[in-house]
Amino acid sequence: MSYTKKFLKSRAACKVQFYVTDEQARGASAVFLVGEFNDWNYSSNPMKQMKNGGFYLELDLPLGQDYQFRYLTDTGFWFNDEAAEAYVPCSFSGEDNSVVKV
Repeated sequence: MSYTKKFLKSRAACKVQFYVTDEQARGASAVFLVGEFNDWNYSSNPMKQMKNGGFYLELDLPLGQDYQFRYLTDTGFWFNDEAAEAYVPCSFSGEDNSVVKV
C-alpha cells in the first residue's frame, strides 16, 4: 500500500495516486478506496486492477485538509495504508483510519 502526491499548479488541488498490491489485497478481485472524500461510500471509488494483480486509483483532493480513509476488499476485509502520514482512532469500528494530508 502506498500513495504519492503531486500538487497541481493550475488549481488548489493535489493529485493523489493510491496503490495496493495483490498480496496486500489478499487475492481480492476488487478493492475500494473509502474515506471522508467520498462520505465513506465504498462504491464511489473502486480501484482499477493492474496487470500485476495490484490496484490503483487517482483522485484530485482539495488542498488544506487531512482526509481519513481505508481500503475495503470485495471480501469484506478493511485495511489501512502502511505508508499513511497519520492514523486516527475511529469510534465507529474501534480501529484506526489512515490519514493523507494535502
